[in-house]
Amino acid sequence: MSARPIAYRRNLLWYAAMVHRLSGIGLAAFLPVHFLTLGLTLEGTARLDGVLRWGDMPAVKLAEAGLVFLLAVHLLGGLRVLFIENFTWRGNQAKLASAAGGLAALVAFAFLVRVL
Repeated sequence: MSARPIAYRRNLLWYAAMVHRLSGIGLAAFLPVHFLTLGLTLEGTARLDGVLRWGDMPAVKLAEAGLVFLLAVHLLGGLRVLFIENFTWRGNQAKLASAAGGLAALVAFAFLVRVL
C-alpha cells in the first residue's frame, strides 16, 4: 500500500473540511457551559442578574461573536457537504468554501456590531 502524499493538505477544501470539524468540536464544547448557565438562571433572580451582568462584559460579547462565527461556519460547511454529496455538480468547490467562510465572517461581524 502506498503512502498518501501530504500535498492534498494544502488544498483549500481540506482546510474547509478541517474548519467544519473544528467548529463542530467548539460548538460541542460550548453546550455544557450553556446548559450550566441556563441552570444557574433558574436558581433565582440574584443569580439571573449576575449572569446578565456577566453577559454584558465586552469579552463575553466578543466570545458571542466567535460563537456566531462557529455556528455560521458549521452551518454553511454542512450545507456545502450536503450539496456535494447529493448532487453531481462538483465544480468551483473552492470558491463555494471561500464564500461560506466569508459569509460566516460577515454574519459574525454584523452580530458583533449589533451587540456592541
